[in-house]
Amino acid sequence: MNLNSYFTEMKGIGVMATSDENGVVDTAIYSRPHVQGKDEIAFVMRDRLTHKNLEKNKHANYLFIKDGNGYSGVRLFLSKLDESTDPELIASLTRRHLSPEDDRLQGEKFLVRFKVNKILSLIGGEEIAID
Repeated sequence: MNLNSYFTEMKGIGVMATSDENGVVDTAIYSRPHVQGKDEIAFVMRDRLTHKNLEKNKHANYLFIKDGNGYSGVRLFLSKLDESTDPELIASLTRRHLSPEDDRLQGEKFLVRFKVNKILSLIGGEEIAID
């Protein structure tokens, strides 16, 4: 699977799952990732529970359900690589544009980069190779 092609062409709903250092799990709706390379993706996120969990536990899972009939999509098994607070970089990747005042009120943004360790089909356990 070519991640860049997949996430450029597909529309759907994404869910990020993280857990804290005690294994308490949280899920949150997230947009399609920004593909950074063959096996690297990034998300713009605020300093909320998902981000806080990733400070304690670098592992996450991103489930993407493609639009359409039935259930198809992928599950990405992720490890956090790093994060940036560079405002120009984050602005260049931000898809949802708020007024500057509303954006400030929402809190600081982070660009969090992940390595994609494994991809499984949404249903079943079929592993999908990364191209």
